Amino acid sequence: MLGQGRHAALALVSLLLSWREATPIEVPRDARIQQELKQPPTLVRQSVKDYIVDPRDNIIIECEAKGNPVPTFSWRKNRKFFNIAKDPRVTMRKGSGTLEIGFRSGGRPEDYEGEYQCFAKNDLGTALSNKILLRVSKAPLWPKEVLEPVVVTEGSPLVLLCNPPPGLPPPFTFWMTSGMSPIRQDKRVSMGLNGDMYFSNVIARDADTDYSCNARFPFTHTIQQKNPFTLKVHTSRKVAESTPTFLSPSGSQSSKMVLRDEHLLLECIAAGLPTPTIKWFKKGGDLPGHKVKFEKFNKTLKMVSVSEEDDGEYVCMANNHLGSIRHSIFVHVKAAPYWLDKPTDLVLAPDENGRLVCRANGNPKPEIKWLMNGEPLENPSPNPSRQVLGDTIIFRSVQMGGSAVYQCNASNEHGYLLANAFVSVLDMPPRMLGAKKQLIKVIENNRTFLDCPFFGSPLPELRWFKNGQGSGLDGGQYRAYINGTLEIKKARAEDEGTYTCVASSILGMAENQVSLEVKERTRIVGAPEHKSAIRGSTARFTCKVKSDPSLPVTVTWTKDDKPLYLGWRLKKDEESLTISNVNEGDEGTYACTVKSEIDQDSASARLTVLEEASLNPSVSSALPPDRPDPPMDLDLSDPAARSVRLTWIPGNDHRSPITEFLVQFEEDRWEPGRWQNLSTYPGDFNSVILQLAPFVNYQFRVIAINTVGQSQPSRPSPRYKTSGAAPDAIPRGVRGWGSEKDNMEISWEPLLDLERNGPNLRYSVWWRRKDAGEEWSNVTTEGSKHVVHNTDTYVPYEVKVQARNEFGPGPESNQVIGYSGEDVPTDAPTDLRVSKVGSTKANIHWKPVDPASVRGEFKEYKLYYWRESSLVPGLLVSKEKRTKGVYSTASEPSGILSDLVPYSRYQMFMVVANGRFEGPPSNTVEFTTKEGVPDAPRFFRINRRSFDSIYLEWDKPLEPNGILIGYQLKYRIVNGSRVGGRTQLETFFPNVTDFTLRLPDRSTRYNFFLSALTQIGAGEVFAEESPPFANQENFTDTTGLVELTDASVASSFTPTPPPLASLPPTTIAPPTIAPTTATPTTPTTTTTAPTTATPTTPTPTTTASTTATPTTPPPTTTPATEATTTAKAAVLVTVRRTDQSVSVAPAWEIWNLTAEHNINYADVSWIHNFPAGSSEFVLEFTLDSDKTVKVVQVNQQPPIRVADLIAGAKYHLRVYSHAFNSISSKYITFKTKAAYIDQVDIATQGWFIGLMCAIALIILILLIVCFIKRSRGGKYPGGGFVAGFAEYLVRDKKDLPLDPVDQKEDGSFDYHSDEDNKPLQGSQTSLDGNVKESDDSLVDYGEGGDGQFNEDGSFIGQYTVKKDKDETEGNESSEATSPVNAIYSLA
Repeated sequence: MLGQGRHAALALVSLLLSWREATPIEVPRDARIQQELKQPPTLVRQSVKDYIVDPRDNIIIECEAKGNPVPTFSWRKNRKFFNIAKDPRVTMRKGSGTLEIGFRSGGRPEDYEGEYQCFAKNDLGTALSNKILLRVSKAPLWPKEVLEPVVVTEGSPLVLLCNPPPGLPPPFTFWMTSGMSPIRQDKRVSMGLNGDMYFSNVIARDADTDYSCNARFPFTHTIQQKNPFTLKVHTSRKVAESTPTFLSPSGSQSSKMVLRDEHLLLECIAAGLPTPTIKWFKKGGDLPGHKVKFEKFNKTLKMVSVSEEDDGEYVCMANNHLGSIRHSIFVHVKAAPYWLDKPTDLVLAPDENGRLVCRANGNPKPEIKWLMNGEPLENPSPNPSRQVLGDTIIFRSVQMGGSAVYQCNASNEHGYLLANAFVSVLDMPPRMLGAKKQLIKVIENNRTFLDCPFFGSPLPELRWFKNGQGSGLDGGQYRAYINGTLEIKKARAEDEGTYTCVASSILGMAENQVSLEVKERTRIVGAPEHKSAIRGSTARFTCKVKSDPSLPVTVTWTKDDKPLYLGWRLKKDEESLTISNVNEGDEGTYACTVKSEIDQDSASARLTVLEEASLNPSVSSALPPDRPDPPMDLDLSDPAARSVRLTWIPGNDHRSPITEFLVQFEEDRWEPGRWQNLSTYPGDFNSVILQLAPFVNYQFRVIAINTVGQSQPSRPSPRYKTSGAAPDAIPRGVRGWGSEKDNMEISWEPLLDLERNGPNLRYSVWWRRKDAGEEWSNVTTEGSKHVVHNTDTYVPYEVKVQARNEFGPGPESNQVIGYSGEDVPTDAPTDLRVSKVGSTKANIHWKPVDPASVRGEFKEYKLYYWRESSLVPGLLVSKEKRTKGVYSTASEPSGILSDLVPYSRYQMFMVVANGRFEGPPSNTVEFTTKEGVPDAPRFFRINRRSFDSIYLEWDKPLEPNGILIGYQLKYRIVNGSRVGGRTQLETFFPNVTDFTLRLPDRSTRYNFFLSALTQIGAGEVFAEESPPFANQENFTDTTGLVELTDASVASSFTPTPPPLASLPPTTIAPPTIAPTTATPTTPTTTTTAPTTATPTTPTPTTTASTTATPTTPPPTTTPATEATTTAKAAVLVTVRRTDQSVSVAPAWEIWNLTAEHNINYADVSWIHNFPAGSSEFVLEFTLDSDKTVKVVQVNQQPPIRVADLIAGAKYHLRVYSHAFNSISSKYITFKTKAAYIDQVDIATQGWFIGLMCAIALIILILLIVCFIKRSRGGKYPGGGFVAGFAEYLVRDKKDLPLDPVDQKEDGSFDYHSDEDNKPLQGSQTSLDGNVKESDDSLVDYGEGGDGQFNEDGSFIGQYTVKKDKDETEGNESSEATSPVNAIYSLA
């Protein structure tokens, strides 16, 4: 037997490999095809297998089928032919096989119980229905019995038997008192699955009522009541406690069989005092929490949708403080047959191959049997074109007449499946299904499709031809689809013509033609324009149309999207619309629409009606349009429950038509005083019906809007209050989620205030376990959240919310799926391991956890890993943990761990994570990465210590990634921006970190490429360029002139301008920069600016002289003294040609660069759009004669003065950004003024200077003589100024300088001496005691009077004092010193 099965399997495999199966033919739903097509019967309706009927109704057994020819029906009852004609109570419906059995004329329904099967037959085959087991519902009466009182001792267990009468279907039992009150059940008292009432222990109050078992029969909707039990409880002072014992089930173990997808109910009811508690376990695993529910106080375990993995031993344990007891229930999960691959109908052409497949599964495994037209198939088959191989029938080279209906029966001891599938051998020549000779018109340049539906068996091949010539159309402009459609991607004039589709097969051919015409697009070439017309005048809109000459077009006009009715005032011709005697009702938007049979176009314009012109038209037309006046006289009418009519009078539009009205509302319950938009209406409306919400006290206002803007709001309308109603809105945002492991929070968005519709808004919340068959639980709350407690961990719930108020409930929300809270996962991934460990990557593998152990939504597997140590001796590493998440539901998950450091020892472990928690860690794995190439050296410095050598210095890499075996240095000569010469290589031992390179020429520059080495190879390259040799005249020392620091720092702060092909960079001395703001003339100062020395190599300081100069006037050269200048010295920038990428801000620019130049300086200005205070610029001067480059870095805003330029030299100048080197201005060229050193300046000749000195001396002597003559005229008392000043000069040491003036009582001034107030030599003391630098004018001094101001504001009282009354003249007058007096005394 086993050998035969193996041979059959081998035969099936070889057959499948050797043949080619045809694609089944899909029959179109074309009515003509369906009428002509011969088709075996197909069942479309039948009764259920287990059919229970109500005896009070007629019996209807359904069986309907379709086919061509129309099938005939017959029945079998209990596997024998059922002769319907002989039974007057049985009729068959016309056109179907449905049986109707009536009992009006008598008869018993029970006589018709049995197994029925329907047969639908035509010329091509027979289809079978399921075997329908017909049974009549029964509701037998409870047997009459007299029940004696039940006597029981307090504390003892008790079972009250129900034993309901056996009904069909079984009745639903429940317990009540004789007064029809339900018996309260709890942990101590409950009903079992068999309907009996169980008391774990009896107490005295149990005798207070009686107990009656009730049976409800679902078909008859009747309830039968058993005679009630009465209890007599014998009580005692002390009730003895007892250990748990099981009332149901009995013994220590039992078994239970359940079918797949059914519900499993396990029960354990225990006796004992105190009342025992029940707990459930599954041996060898956990209970599936997502489909297990405990009912009846944990006495019943209910599992929904049982599957094969639920097979096993379930243990219930009852315990109290005296002890515990266990019972094992062995659950065996069996399965009635269920489909894996249900057979489907097969349509084949002659000589084609095909197969029917029927695969089913079950426990035990079902047996597959094939039938043809209701008769078992013989094996081996007498038909050579058909072969049965287990669950598959193979058809080869089918022929006409081979049509039949095949039945697949899959059965085991728990049930069966029956499926019908017909095989129809169809022989039909090609035929066209669409209309003949269609004409398709398409607009030029549009895509179009030409349809050619067809059918045939075997399936024909379809090809397209144009104008009956050439090969098939497919490709390029054309695309042919398998359903017969031809696509033309872009129709052109040359695509016009007749297209022929030809369907051909071995049975013949059929064709159809489609004519294509390509038309010019219809369009409006002269659109109407907006017009303003005075009332009573004529307005005319034009609408010129261009279209294809062969396409008739119609032009229609609409006003405000409504049809326009023409009359004596409104006339239309081919190209225009004329409106005579314009009035206010004509105002609006007029649209012209032109239509052809295949396209259309439209355009619109607005007509504004103006009032009649005023007496002064020029003044009226000169007024600009303005905002409209607010609407007036708001009125409410036509009140309804949810609407009201609002009417208003529009205000003046102020020469701009009102385009729309905005209606706003305010209500006084939720947000009083806040106006909200309700709706907008066209500008020609002034009466509208407003749609309102219930239970709102409204008032309204209206705002008019024109092209200028909005009017002021109108005055509010009277208030209007709508009546209340139940809510209309559905709560939004309903969701369920767990904030704790044993709860679920149900939340939603509360209704808006205007959605309440009434007072006392509340929410009804409903929830139930998904797929558990539970009743809905519900609660009503005023908030927007409800928490369901005591839930299982992470189980799905169906949730819905409904709003309600005093007027009733609103609509329910859609059901959403929420989940209770998540808990910590219980399992850890196992067998964590690595493979294929490289230098930076490793493959990781692990065994997944049981999905049930995640106890929440599976999020990811999270890998924790860290670098434990480096295999390089002495290298310290960071042990910071890093994570990597991997989402995988595969049975053998894996991942790649990357970004590892080579030559290191790593450790890692893995956890599983849900939405809130991470589970326990897996085993810890340690692995080492392989050796890799090293990182770049830590730094690479280039110092130029002399004219003929370069000193290179570097440090070892931060991460060697292995054992360093040395360094390699490659270098080659750089000539300007070009690289020339061969590359030279130097290698060094790992302990060598410096190198001195001798230069063949002081101007030679090199590109250096330094990298570290391990056994694997060379690491990351550190590239640098040697600094250029500087001009000697600009430096006092070249040692330490240029220093390159760590590349990571240098690249970030050193500007890298775009390279210049013809201008090689040369570093020069830093020039002077001064703002060009006009300042007073100041002496020239010199600034000493030391260059920065590197921390590792001390270098001498380089001193450069910088000159700070003002813009105007030009400075006079003076001897320089070493001092600090206020001008900011420019920074020396060395241009470095690197290949580093530079970030660019493309929105920033530099333009309008100018240079106002002089002999040795230039004032440079430019315009930019960089942020203020956040930009630095670099000025690049290129000397035209030798192409040397001067680079000046500035952080000031233009204009900038750059000094130390060469007189008479030609420069090329550009400015670029320091931070964004690619943002640069255009080059400008200028030439400094030549120095005039060869011309003879008369002002510098000796004879001219001597002549000028002699003239000045003569003038000075003449002035002195004039003053002396004038002072001797007796004008001044006491000999005047000169005599007083001479007396002052010849005093001995006891004489003191004159004191400040004291004012006497009569207003005169007095002078006295004070040694402490001696003024500085060469200066003069003023009235307030301050020191004056000089006196600027000579004045006349009058006799005694009050002090006066002289011409320059000085006080005359300094020089004079009032005479005494009895003196006329004298020489004792004290006078202030003056230069003139001094000169006179000396004379």
